[in-house]
Amino acid sequence: MSKKKIILGIGVVFFALAAYVYVKAFSANTKFEEDKKYVFIPTGATYEDVIKILSSEVKNIDGFKFVAEKRSYDSNVFPGRFLLKKGMGSFQIVSALRHNEPLNLSFNNQETIEKLVSRVSSQMEVDSLTLMKSLKDSVFMNQNGFNEETILAMFIPNTYEVKWNLSANDFRDKMAKEYKKFWNEERLAKAKALNMTPVQVMTLAAIVHKETVKQDERPRVAGVYLNRLKAGMPLQADPTIIFALRKKANNQDLVIKRVFEGDLRVNSPYNTYVNLGLPPGPVAMPDISAIDAVLSPENHKYIYFCASVERFGYHEFAETFNEHVAIAKKYRDWVANQGVKR
Repeated sequence: MSKKKIILGIGVVFFALAAYVYVKAFSANTKFEEDKKYVFIPTGATYEDVIKILSSEVKNIDGFKFVAEKRSYDSNVFPGRFLLKKGMGSFQIVSALRHNEPLNLSFNNQETIEKLVSRVSSQMEVDSLTLMKSLKDSVFMNQNGFNEETILAMFIPNTYEVKWNLSANDFRDKMAKEYKKFWNEERLAKAKALNMTPVQVMTLAAIVHKETVKQDERPRVAGVYLNRLKAGMPLQADPTIIFALRKKANNQDLVIKRVFEGDLRVNSPYNTYVNLGLPPGPVAMPDISAIDAVLSPENHKYIYFCASVERFGYHEFAETFNEHVAIAKKYRDWVANQGVKR
């Protein structure tokens, strides 16, 4: 055989091999029809686990394995949330599995720490029991100025970028940092001027948050409660009664549309009709507008307020008890006509 033919044969083999490798590595190897799909690799997963997970997402698992092993992915598996795009080849898939995509974790209106934990764990790898244990760790709470009644105050409603596989302790520590970041010098100075700690502000803000959904009314409502605190009067806040009734029933989903006179005698430290001062902790997760309403309250002499029957969602305010009685009667009559029971 001539030297020329030998060289030509080698060239053919080389290009055939190159074509084979190219097809294995770069030809489309996704099975899903969506434009993109997230793949979740749990903490502690092995290469074999990844193969099982990907078997429903890639067309040619052997092609993926060929590239993964050539690129040493089989000995360097990463846990996390990974973005695969339709039409990716095995080479791109391996690259994608090395880039843990963060997610936007959002939470608001969580009325208890249990509900918050449930929401967070539904979006992340960590399970609710592990997360709850981490949050209620006594050393952590003591170091950061919380207890089991106030730990909810650490969470500022917002959207946070986190890794799906973030551990319970790392998530907890991140939230503690976000809390301290939120409580900047300006907010701390305002709290100090009110002679309140951040946790106390959050506790009152939770009541304000539950009393009115109208953000423009919250500074006025906050002013009422601050006036009552200064005067040594009980807050008499219905949201604390509702919280106490749910706590007593061990059912935070208990529907209570109306508070009756008998409810005001519920035996609970959260009963602000009976007990002076703030309740032991937040009765909900206040949003930022409610927190800032407490820190920058409206300056007035109002001591009472009641839901308005003319301006839905708003309230009528009064400086004297007699004024309040007249307003409250008007509201009670309206509620009775609506047939609202419990």
